[in-house]
Amino acid sequence: MALLYSLCCVSFSALVIVALYVSPVVSTSRRVLGDYGKLENGFRVTLKHVDSSKNLTKWERIQRGIKRGNHRLQRLNAMVLAASGDSAEVQAPIVAGNGEFLMDLSIGTPPNSYSAILDTGSDLIWTQCKPCTQCFDQSTPIFDPQKSSTFTKLSCSSDLCEALPQSTCSDGICEYLYTYGDYSSTQGVMATETFKFDSVSVPNIGFGCGEDNEGDGFSQGAGLVGLGRGPLSLVSQLKEPKFSYCLTAMDETQKSLLLMGSIASANESLGEMRTTPLIRNPSQPSFYYLSLQGITVGSTRLPIKESTFALEDNGSGGVIIDSGTTITYLEQAAFSVLKKAFILEMKLPVDTLSSTGLDLCFTLPSGSTQVEVPKLVFHFDGADLDLPAENYMIADSSSGVICLAMGGSSGMSIFGNVQQQNMLVVHDLEKET
Repeated sequence: MALLYSLCCVSFSALVIVALYVSPVVSTSRRVLGDYGKLENGFRVTLKHVDSSKNLTKWERIQRGIKRGNHRLQRLNAMVLAASGDSAEVQAPIVAGNGEFLMDLSIGTPPNSYSAILDTGSDLIWTQCKPCTQCFDQSTPIFDPQKSSTFTKLSCSSDLCEALPQSTCSDGICEYLYTYGDYSSTQGVMATETFKFDSVSVPNIGFGCGEDNEGDGFSQGAGLVGLGRGPLSLVSQLKEPKFSYCLTAMDETQKSLLLMGSIASANESLGEMRTTPLIRNPSQPSFYYLSLQGITVGSTRLPIKESTFALEDNGSGGVIIDSGTTITYLEQAAFSVLKKAFILEMKLPVDTLSSTGLDLCFTLPSGSTQVEVPKLVFHFDGADLDLPAENYMIADSSSGVICLAMGGSSGMSIFGNVQQQNMLVVHDLEKET
C-alpha cells in the first residue's frame, strides 16, 4: 500500500516517452527542473497552469480542471466519431481545443510578449491580430502585424495552407478557419513570423493571424500553440524529433517546463529507464497514442482485456497522452473494474453526498493525518508505470474526502496531466509505430 499524506510527501519519478521511460523514486526531495540534462539543441520554456494566478486551493483547481477536461473529452471523442464515420451529426473538421498550461513567447520584430495556451492535442499556432472584427479580451496588446518588419502573409500554394482543414484564397493570400468542438473558432490569414522562446529566436514560423476569434476558454492567453503531430504544429515546423515537458503539481509554486530538442545525458540524470513505443493513428495524426496493456491495483492485475485499450482500424479507441486534460479517463468498462478494485482495497466508506466532480470518493477518518491507498500500476508495452500516490488520489480535509483522480469515458481513453505530474515526459517521434 502507498501512503498519502495530508501534506503529500514529495517524490520524483520519470515518465519518458521515447517511447515511455520509467524511473523509480530516487529521492524524497524534488529535483529542480534544470537538472534533467543539457539540451543538445532547441530551447526550454517555463509553463504556468491556467489557474496559477487565481487564489484557489489545489482542490478548487482540480475541480475547475475537471470541468474543462469533461468538455475536452467530449471534443476528442467527437473528433474520433467524425473521422471513423460513426456519427452523421458531427461536422468535420473538429480539432481538440484548449489546454491547461500557458507558455510565454514573443512574436514579431521588434518582439512583443504574449502568453499562449499550450496544447498537445491540436496543431495550429495562432494569436489574435489587428484589425480585429471580433476578439476576446487578453491581458497583453493584440498583435499588430503592420508594426513588425518580419511579418509575411502565406500564399494559397504554401504547404501550410494546403495542410489546413479549412482554407480559402483571397488575392493569392491564404485565409483559414479553424473550428473547435465546442463551436469555438479562430479565423484570419496565415502568415510567417519570428517567434522568440525564452532567449531563442526562430524565424519563419507559420501561424494563424486571427482577426475573428470566438469561444470560451481562450481568454486565459492570447492564442494557442499546437504541439500535436500534424504539419501545422510547432513540433512539425521545427522538425524536432524530440520534445519533452515536466508538469509540476497544481499547488506547486515552481513552474512547469517545456523542452524542445534532445536532452543530453538524460540516462545519467534520470537513472534506470524503460521504453514503450508511441503509436501513430492515421485517422487522428495530431494525437500521441500509448500502448496500454493492463492495470494493477494493489497486488492484483485487473481482469481487463488487453483489446479494451487497442486502437481500432477505423481510428477509434486507443489511449492518448494529453497535457491538456486534467485527469485520466478510461474506457467505461475498464474504469468500472478499476473502481470496484479501489472500493475493495481502500477499506473506507464510499462518499455519496459531496459534489466533487469526481466519480469515486471516500470519507476520510476523523482526525487522520495519513491514509493508506492501494498501489496503481499502468502496464505499457515494455514499461510498468508505478504511480506515486499523489498522482492518482486527492484528499480535501475541509470536505473530509479522498478521491480517485480518474473517470470513465464512452470513447477513447486519455492519460491526463495529474497522472503525469512531477515526471519528465519525452516524446521521441522517430520511434513511433
